[in-house]
Amino acid sequence: MATVLYITAHPLDPQSSYSLAVGKEFIEAYREANPRDEVVHLDLYKENIPQFDADVLRGWEKLRSGSSFDQLTDAEKSKVACLEAIVDQFVAADKYVYVSPMWNFTIPPVLKAYTDATSIPGKTFRYTENGPEGLLTGKKVLHIQASGSVYSEGPLAPLEMGYSYLNKVLQFYGIQSIEAIFVEGTALKSQEQAPAIKEKAIAHAKEVAKCF
Repeated sequence: MATVLYITAHPLDPQSSYSLAVGKEFIEAYREANPRDEVVHLDLYKENIPQFDADVLRGWEKLRSGSSFDQLTDAEKSKVACLEAIVDQFVAADKYVYVSPMWNFTIPPVLKAYTDATSIPGKTFRYTENGPEGLLTGKKVLHIQASGSVYSEGPLAPLEMGYSYLNKVLQFYGIQSIEAIFVEGTALKSQEQAPAIKEKAIAHAKEVAKCF
């Protein structure tokens, strides 16, 4: 049995979001194909993801300097413990499905905060005398990304910093099996064509779900 983190980063619902609509169909098809696997949905807009603020940085520095957890302030304890739980849950999973729109050429801020929370030395990577080494080898990722224009190829490809950023971070963790489904170009087409783009992406997602 595998554990799948289904990580969504959109404040709306599948009826209003192309990325969530495709993600919903993917995860339903995945559950049907893998009934024994555990799927954990993390709606990042409903999760408490501490920012790397003064409490977090000071708390970590105190711990590195030899202070015990009990010696931290209440704010430091709360935020440091929350970040520890987030990264431990991430490390324990076997597969990851990220679902997000492209906003301003990249991922939403809440997904960036989650990525920061999972980029912890000694958890997802470590430093060695030969440089950093990823610790999450053997895991799998799918990223479903929606955008109004086409960024996966063509003249706007150099501006794509959503999937490309996430892909680089996950490779840094040691993950090599990374797939993407792009739901793109919906703002460039007529209202009659945009639903067809979504349906094509859903069909692709259902096929990917069978072997993910």
